[in-house]
Amino acid sequence: MNILLIGSGGREHALAKSLKLSNKCENLFIAPGNAGTAQCGTNLMAEVTDFAQIAALCTLHKIDMLVVGPEEPLVKGIVGFLQQKPELKNMIIIGPADDAAQLEGSKAFAKIFMKNHGIPTAAYKKFTRENYDAGVDYIKNHSLPIVLKADGLAGGKGVVICQTHIEAISEFELMLIKSKYGEAGKKVVIEEFLEGIEMSVFVLTDGENYILLPEAKDYKRIGEADTGPNTGGMGAVSPVPFFDDTLKEQVNQKIIRPTIEGIKKDGLQYKGFLFFGLMITPKGPYVIEYNCRMGDPETEVVIPRIKNDLVDLLLATYNKQLSHVKLQIKEEQAVAIVAVSGGYPGIYEKGKIIHNLDDMMIDNSIIYHAGTKNDNGKIVTNGGRVLVVSSFADTIEEAAFKSNYILQHIYFEGMNYRSDIGYEFKN
Repeated sequence: MNILLIGSGGREHALAKSLKLSNKCENLFIAPGNAGTAQCGTNLMAEVTDFAQIAALCTLHKIDMLVVGPEEPLVKGIVGFLQQKPELKNMIIIGPADDAAQLEGSKAFAKIFMKNHGIPTAAYKKFTRENYDAGVDYIKNHSLPIVLKADGLAGGKGVVICQTHIEAISEFELMLIKSKYGEAGKKVVIEEFLEGIEMSVFVLTDGENYILLPEAKDYKRIGEADTGPNTGGMGAVSPVPFFDDTLKEQVNQKIIRPTIEGIKKDGLQYKGFLFFGLMITPKGPYVIEYNCRMGDPETEVVIPRIKNDLVDLLLATYNKQLSHVKLQIKEEQAVAIVAVSGGYPGIYEKGKIIHNLDDMMIDNSIIYHAGTKNDNGKIVTNGGRVLVVSSFADTIEEAAFKSNYILQHIYFEGMNYRSDIGYEFKN
């Protein structure tokens, strides 16, 4: 099969490595890819939201399967666009249609969906500029802390937890009136704060059936011990030690099954990955958010733990044969640590040469590229999150030590990473 993978981050490098391992993968193309994906297949120049260009590439390279990595093209309708092309009618597309992708594309849509299908989530209200004053009054009378979310896509940075009413009103004004998140902040969802532990659960679904993939816990804050502003993700661990059989069954019964049944009942077209951001509270699991794709950097610990042929899993998803799949999972603990550019998640510079990459290949560790590119034979930084080092061992502590060891020997100007990923699970 000729496979085209859309995206350019660490998630796509992880997916590319697994797709390339399949004996069903004849040619792998990545658009636009990065310096790491170029080692797995052929990078193609294309913007992920330039659907006409992607359609042309699919025709030119006789693509049999298209896998969409990031959320933006899914929310903007790449699946429907390509399905309408007669020359691509037989192409397999892995990813939800735009209506189903609104589970991530709109916090308000997701909240209404959960309410309609009895899925536990935090109490909320949504506001726009038109009822801004009502929103301010709502905040003034809300218990603390209080959570504000930009309704649309904000690159993982559109969620703010406020400790005071003054802080919340100021952030509310920044979002709605001063357009802090642009189009994404034209609606703001205000939620109650849930006390508990966050984790991420993933499934592959055909819109009727699903298989549960390995779970993960990611670390959003830039600073050690979960301090500082949110990022797109500074690291992840898998499996999650507290995700025992009892909790897994609760999540299945209260959240995953009602979600898949809701997708079917609402007539949403969904063939692909579905991500559940959960808060595990004393009252049980609650949904914080849905993502219509795999997470990043969670992909870099989840996908390498799957023993099955990834192309076979995606074919089973497309052909509605997931009920016949038996997932095989590696027992090892996985820890991924992200190296980021100086200044991230704020302003940062690109084009910094990355040193010692080729010298740090050690057993049971993988260096995934995220924001990188090849500049005349030199690998340089090309984004906020630059590299992800995933290591595998018998314990989280051992795996974390290996990832840290590798990052201690890699260097680029301004490089920053968290050395404490998985800290709460270490002995």
